[in-house]
Amino acid sequence: MAYNFDKIIDRKGTGALKVDVLQERYGDANLLPLWVADMDFETPDFITDALRQRLEHSLYGYTVEPADYWPTVIRWIGEHHGWDVKREWITYIPGIVKGIGMAVNVFVKEDEKVIIQPPVYHPFRLTPLGNKREVVFNPLHENEDGSYSMDFDNLEAVADEKCRMLILANPHNPAGIVWDRDTLIRLADFCHRRHILVLSDEIHCDMALWDHKHIPFATVSDEAAACSITFGAPSKTFNIAGIVSSYAIVPNEQLRTRFFHWLEANELNEPTLFAPIATIAAFKQGEPWRKEMLHYVEGNIDFVIDYCARHLPQIKPLRPQASFLVWLDCRALKLNHQELNDLFVRKAHLALNDGEMFGQGGEGFMRMNVASPRQVLQQAMEQLRQAVEQAI
Repeated sequence: MAYNFDKIIDRKGTGALKVDVLQERYGDANLLPLWVADMDFETPDFITDALRQRLEHSLYGYTVEPADYWPTVIRWIGEHHGWDVKREWITYIPGIVKGIGMAVNVFVKEDEKVIIQPPVYHPFRLTPLGNKREVVFNPLHENEDGSYSMDFDNLEAVADEKCRMLILANPHNPAGIVWDRDTLIRLADFCHRRHILVLSDEIHCDMALWDHKHIPFATVSDEAAACSITFGAPSKTFNIAGIVSSYAIVPNEQLRTRFFHWLEANELNEPTLFAPIATIAAFKQGEPWRKEMLHYVEGNIDFVIDYCARHLPQIKPLRPQASFLVWLDCRALKLNHQELNDLFVRKAHLALNDGEMFGQGGEGFMRMNVASPRQVLQQAMEQLRQAVEQAI
């Protein structure tokens, strides 16, 4: 491999959320951090070099988008996902969660509702609620093998005439589901008939694992294209979340005009100086790095699954189809919420995301970020094994 994913990066004191808020969030600054969804792998050198080259010109005034910014993004999407995105469909947004808040304010009135499908990324719930919109829950159906599917019967029951938006995690976070075409077509048909806008968060789309292939929601049918806004970014794939390089894609002209004009009026569609530079470097030079990183992550996932099978049979990891987040089913430990958190934090000295923050269906689960050097992950699993053995 050309890149070293075993390299240990000391992130303490750099303002890294993952490590520098451990005392505040977990009460212990010395935990192994396996929680927030960024990687402990060094941001690839071709991105750092591009940023450094710009830094050498020591004047950072108002800037315009580089001419090859959007052509580079569009080419990447076409080559990786077979989606022919038109230039007029796409714009910068200052973050995915911020984009959710913006879309909620533009498209959902205060007496209208937003549908989410828990267990799911918690800002899907918190952002609409924080903007005084009611949230309607359509929990995923847990299958016998631990996988999940959408519950369309329940969706039919809970979606009333006040539901104006459904926020979709595609791929799904935290379960790592790559939604299949039939499911997406059925969802598009339902939402189009009900005049429900689908906000498809596809930030993990470039991290499909093994033989799985991401399908952009807007590509599955004319109805999907007509009723959707897609959010994407290179940030998860290339570990540049702090640079804020997100974008929105809106094929429907009426939706696009309404959303883009609001963004323009508030100057929220203008990227910061470094976002286009990092994005262009990532999407022009990043394919070899991406492939090696995903191969390493696959090895980490296999390691966690094998370790649990051998030493922690009470914990059953769901093999993700995308991304570096592993959904751990800890229900066989028969611990309540507080006891489960205490096991991981106080006894195993690990910082994970507890499942209940992802809503209904997350009880008894933990979300583990496995995008770390293998020796860190091995240490984490050893600490967890010792904690469980002492607790039993």
